[in-house]
Amino acid sequence: MLEKRSILHDEHSLSFKLLHMNWFLILLLTAIASIGFLSLYSAANGSLSPWASRQMMRFFVLLGGAMVIAVIDIRWWYRLAFPCYIIGFLMLFAVEVMGHVGMGAQRWINLGIIQIQPSELMKIAVIMVLAKYFHVATSQEMHRLSFLIPPAILVLLPVGLVMTQPDLGTSLMIVMCAIVMFFIAGASIWLFIIGGAGVLASIPVAWMFLHDYQKGRVLTFLNPDRDPFGAGYHITQSKIAIGSGGTSGKGFLNGSQSHLNFLPEKQTDFIFTLWVEEWGLWGGLFLLAINALVILYGTWIAFRCRHGFGRLLAFGLITNYSLYVFINIAMVMGLIPVVGVPLPLVSYGGTAMMAALVGFGLMMSCSIHKDSKLPRM
Repeated sequence: MLEKRSILHDEHSLSFKLLHMNWFLILLLTAIASIGFLSLYSAANGSLSPWASRQMMRFFVLLGGAMVIAVIDIRWWYRLAFPCYIIGFLMLFAVEVMGHVGMGAQRWINLGIIQIQPSELMKIAVIMVLAKYFHVATSQEMHRLSFLIPPAILVLLPVGLVMTQPDLGTSLMIVMCAIVMFFIAGASIWLFIIGGAGVLASIPVAWMFLHDYQKGRVLTFLNPDRDPFGAGYHITQSKIAIGSGGTSGKGFLNGSQSHLNFLPEKQTDFIFTLWVEEWGLWGGLFLLAINALVILYGTWIAFRCRHGFGRLLAFGLITNYSLYVFINIAMVMGLIPVVGVPLPLVSYGGTAMMAALVGFGLMMSCSIHKDSKLPRM
């Protein structure tokens, strides 16, 4: 009896780790993914093929992978932060050399069985390496510009490669996650004020370097009616579908905009629109509420970590997830320009789901090993 109790209280035992697994978080993630399964089934006009069946298989395999990541000692992930960054960077470089072109962009590596989008995984690697760098940073160091230049370079190097693919949305997400981590780590507020002023001042110059389709997205956002059958078609049809759903929706499998193929990319970027058209305002609020619980849960995990690496890692990962949710939903509602960001665990796609669940696996590892003592280097 005493031996059994000691095993359950040994933080290195598998029994202890499974007992302290974040089962409520896993339940929330499964609920969100299930909404995706229903939406993909509907998008295929009441068929599991070609999207829903593949998405279900991916989710449960990757969820198992996330649980494996969770039980691995956080000190291993601390040691692997820079190797993961280097591997991610090499994969990004490989995209430039042998990348697969899809939808006018070169963002994927074709491995035969699957296609991987390294930029999605690079977000996780950047968060890991920043969490390690700032793990033992003092307040004095965080106010020294010389100390902040190396992590800034670690962020800007992959951002530069992602921009050449071109993928402005992912580049901005990496930068925004990095800004949050700099802030949480204790960088001077003046750094953000000066940086923000610099960004605003550089907008006219940055506009000159945007691709024509990127300029078109911004102009369409400002005036969707300028090209209703071209650049503005996606967002116009999305607004019509959301509005037509009303408060209670048109009913499962009864969304006219999606099932009559007026709504483009209904299985990927615009899947929230399909969901709201069929389930209405209440369905949309339900999905938002579950995501809000996930974000609050991730924030709670970050606050409970007693070591800087886990706290920063959890904050960075939940920020990344929050940006996914906010940008996708704001995009399909016409609140921001269309940037091609999927709704995590709901939109069809393997790499985005992999990145999300790897992130949650690391987050759960932070929670299970919240009291671990990490080295200072």
